[in-house]
Amino acid sequence: MKAAYIERTGAPDVIAYGSLPDPNIGPNQVLVKMGAVSVNPIDTYIRNGANYWELPNPFVIGCDIAGTIISVGSAVNGLSVGQRVWGSNQGLLGRQGTFSELCAIDQQWLYPTPEGVRDADVAASALVGITAHLGLFGHAQLKPGEIVFVRGGVGGVGSMVVQMAKAIGATVIATAGGPEKAAICRQLGADHVVDYRAADVSEAVRLIAPGGVNVFWETLREPDFELAVALMGQRGRMVLMAGRDARPPFPVGPFYVKGCSLHGFAMFKASADHQRACAVDINHWFASNQLRSVIDRTLPLSQAAEAHRLQEAHTIRKESQLRGKLVLVPEA
Repeated sequence: MKAAYIERTGAPDVIAYGSLPDPNIGPNQVLVKMGAVSVNPIDTYIRNGANYWELPNPFVIGCDIAGTIISVGSAVNGLSVGQRVWGSNQGLLGRQGTFSELCAIDQQWLYPTPEGVRDADVAASALVGITAHLGLFGHAQLKPGEIVFVRGGVGGVGSMVVQMAKAIGATVIATAGGPEKAAICRQLGADHVVDYRAADVSEAVRLIAPGGVNVFWETLREPDFELAVALMGQRGRMVLMAGRDARPPFPVGPFYVKGCSLHGFAMFKASADHQRACAVDINHWFASNQLRSVIDRTLPLSQAAEAHRLQEAHTIRKESQLRGKLVLVPEA
């Protein structure tokens, strides 16, 4: 099989594209013929050496996948040959990744793909969708009628937060950089969009929600706690999804006087049962046209190194204008 893999950590140039042996499946695994995969920032961190576990060698990169089952292990239940599936949480905790034509994946990390939904769309929404669901409903306990603020409503996770919050009846305030991204936010369902290049975010949100927001979703690698605490209402909840190396100042007094709470979590540490519960809702929203992926571009699997360069330019160096996820597909 063809795969994008590394034999040592480092810059995107360490990613090789070539032939590897077809994987063998265990009793609880299925063999998936990959239809699409997507790139996440965590993929680039792992490739660059930020690992807390040993990597297989060679190590196939990537967390997300969508495709078709071509064989099943002897102990597999509920999945069958020919079924389309999607999943995430691969390439983590020592597991092989997904950037290969064939992937051996434990059944607990796979979910049926809704009829009529493309592999590219569910692959692009896998990790980011599960992350958004865990944060909004598992941690922040978002309720209908509440107000959510999300920084970066066009980003991978941000676009999922916008749509999921709208799906349950919340009011969504999102930021975007420029009129094109603002238009995408509105198409996704954001009730209010603040162009942070043209307006003061704090002033704009105070006008929209004078009593404060109920949930503040921070996407920055350097969280702005001063802004968040100032904009949250009584018993506001702040969700963090990035910033492993961040050490920003924290306004303790205003935070506890308002009775606020702070929620940080790593998606890949959630149990298989918790992630499956997220997938059930994600599938329902896809099937009912309440959820869609925002894809910037689709590349062939052989361009995995270029995809990592583009992702790093966007996430770390803030040099790109990506509008959504990077998706890769097998060579034609």
